[in-house]
Amino acid sequence: MVKATIVESVMGAFGFGEDNILVEKMFFPKDAVETAERLKKIEDGTLIDEISGLIDNLKKKGYTQFVFENQKMAITANKKLNIEVSVEPSSEAGNLFRENLVTIALDSGFVEKPEQLRAHLHKVSMELAKIKVKKVVEKRDMLVAQAVLSVDDLDKSLNLFMGRIREWYGLHFPELDRLLEKHETYSRLVVKLGRKENFTIEKLEQEGLPQNKSKMIAEVAAASMGADIIEDDLAQIQYMCSHVLELYSLRQNLENYVEAVMDEVAPNTKAVAGSLLGGRLIALAGGLMNLAKLPASTMQILGAEKALFRSLKTKARPPKHGIIFQHPLIHDGKRWQRGKIARALAGKITIAARVDAFKGEYAADDLKADLEKRVQEITERYPNPPPTPAPTKREFKGKQKNRRQNRRNKRGPKR
Repeated sequence: MVKATIVESVMGAFGFGEDNILVEKMFFPKDAVETAERLKKIEDGTLIDEISGLIDNLKKKGYTQFVFENQKMAITANKKLNIEVSVEPSSEAGNLFRENLVTIALDSGFVEKPEQLRAHLHKVSMELAKIKVKKVVEKRDMLVAQAVLSVDDLDKSLNLFMGRIREWYGLHFPELDRLLEKHETYSRLVVKLGRKENFTIEKLEQEGLPQNKSKMIAEVAAASMGADIIEDDLAQIQYMCSHVLELYSLRQNLENYVEAVMDEVAPNTKAVAGSLLGGRLIALAGGLMNLAKLPASTMQILGAEKALFRSLKTKARPPKHGIIFQHPLIHDGKRWQRGKIARALAGKITIAARVDAFKGEYAADDLKADLEKRVQEITERYPNPPPTPAPTKREFKGKQKNRRQNRRNKRGPKR
């Protein structure tokens, strides 16, 4: 059995015998774009004409076993050409070839001067980088990540604007601030009704508020101690509220978009974690594939890096959950059950992300059923909070030190 080593480069595909001597070669076109496309295909494990032609020529010379440096290419060649293959990531022939690349290029006639090879190598590298960047950007999971980050930015802006509007309109109707918690409803009523005199039961019910709430707001509006406001001032507040309502509409559109794309890109992750939380996890991990490679323990505290490193530095207790705290099972769970629920949820999200990343079948129903069963076990097994542990020696000394410091602060400086 005669063995040949296949080595790819910017010049083409080369075949080396057992004594590492070049026995066959197939050049790529000298166009940098075409060469980069061929190298990308080889990297992805796609069998190109130059590789298959080189193997055919080597077989005619009696070679029966072929060594590849690329595992994917070896698997493809084995399946499509029915040849015996093996993999050596950094073969001896390949190392010798790369060390003598300029000499081989000149001897084989690929270039006439070493500068030409360096220029060609630079062009091919640039084109290969462009292809890889384009491929990464084309993945729709990164679009989901950007959309989710846009939703977060909108939430920050809306909270900032609504804080200003509540304070501004509060000069005219201060009691409305504590009666309406939902920002969107507050803005809509300001735009539609304007002055506090228009906050009557009939008009509030027409805007969709419950009868009891409408009656309460109408009574408070009638007895409000807010100042009068002129039309120009009210118009500016209403103008700002109308733009805030447009931002809420934009936010809803983004949420719908994220939900639709998550259905396509990561249906299992969406079903287990929810569309927005799943998108945030993808954004934090830097893509669906990166998320799928994370262990469940990392998934559990993803987004709580500051707390984790603070605990490592100060020996404090580590965080029990990161952004998966936004999931209703954890958020609405009892304080002493949240850590256990977070572990169970992180495990299921990890499985769901791996199924999505490697194009598995839809398995979210089974994952959700297992998760609900585990949560039920946790709630039944730990109905009461555990007893508060006694402080460690270090924590006890820290508390004593704080008490002494507080006493000194109360006494003030010595005279």
